Amino acid sequence: MPMTESYNIPLDAILQPIETASGLPNQAYTSDEFMAYERDQVLGKSWAGLWFANDLPKKGYAKPVEFMGLPILILRNKKDEIKVFHNVCSHRGMLLVNKETAIQGALRCPYHSWSYNLDGELKSTPHIGGLGEQKVEGFNHCDHGLKPVRSAIWMGVIFINLSGDAAEFEQYIKPLSDRWQTFLGDSGYARMTTPIEGEGLQIEVQSNWKLAVENYCEAYHLPWIHPDLNRYSKLDDHYHIMIEENFAGQGSNAYRLSSDAGTALTQFPEWPKDKLEQAEYVSFYPNVLLGIQADHAFVMIIEPVASNKSIEHLRLFYVGNDATDDAFADSRNTTLASWRVVFGEDIDAVEGMQKGRASPGFKGGVFSSVMDNPTHHFHQWVARKLNTAA
Repeated sequence: MPMTESYNIPLDAILQPIETASGLPNQAYTSDEFMAYERDQVLGKSWAGLWFANDLPKKGYAKPVEFMGLPILILRNKKDEIKVFHNVCSHRGMLLVNKETAIQGALRCPYHSWSYNLDGELKSTPHIGGLGEQKVEGFNHCDHGLKPVRSAIWMGVIFINLSGDAAEFEQYIKPLSDRWQTFLGDSGYARMTTPIEGEGLQIEVQSNWKLAVENYCEAYHLPWIHPDLNRYSKLDDHYHIMIEENFAGQGSNAYRLSSDAGTALTQFPEWPKDKLEQAEYVSFYPNVLLGIQADHAFVMIIEPVASNKSIEHLRLFYVGNDATDDAFADSRNTTLASWRVVFGEDIDAVEGMQKGRASPGFKGGVFSSVMDNPTHHFHQWVARKLNTAA
């Protein structure tokens, strides 16, 4: 029986027009077993955010991370390329790297000392053919390197496609990058820099990863959850964003520039001068939240830890190397502090929704056909992934 049937996921009801659709039911938020299925059939068949490329600071660096229980290894090789592998030795499945480190020579398994280069190639198999014998007849080292994970890098984020069969990343991201061409031009992404100390936030929330995405998609909650923000960027200053299949969110026409916080941050040179107070906040399905403003950008990777626990990793990006100088420190600190407040205010909301998912009185809910369009878009994206898997 398909998982969606055993959990009574009403896909047909979710895929209805917003006026009559219901949302995902409680089981999609409360079951660890469903989350494991979702890892392979929803996130795993998409381009999911894994980690930040800047956290591998130099050639010959290795960083182990977990993705929904899977041990993953990120490597920056001698050519300064980032590669992603399953973090297990091909011999007996031993965890290969257990802490981030600079690699001087080879990656060496602590169990039987099989070793790999930073391209994942198996290079040494001591005593495989008996004492002192590095080779054995019929064993081809080329067939037993580390198992790669398909990956791509965009806006400083390392994305992975576990299944290996998603659309090419350039095709996947094109609808969003085309839209943001208006704001960032051809050079905007290349100009983005982040301070060496990696200014950002890490927020642990007791909620399912999907609730963080749903909350980010809409501005409906703004007057009640973000009262200070609502004083200058009001609900009626916001507009919906839904970009083809994989992106949705909101925009604002009342963003407050950093000039109010001291030394003004450098602005993207191609940002239209008549749109300096416009900003866009887009969920890149499944688990990456993006924000662009005229004077900075940010990325949040939502790390799904359990059905009722997520960790939000936020990094800010500025325009050009000069923006990381001490002269701009007050503006950077003020910008980060403002986002700390905004994302902190969302914690009670997403945790409250998670607690509500324990109630049999909630069966997916309904949507406002005027205010909830981006959230409905995300629910339908999840449902389509589940429908394909079933």
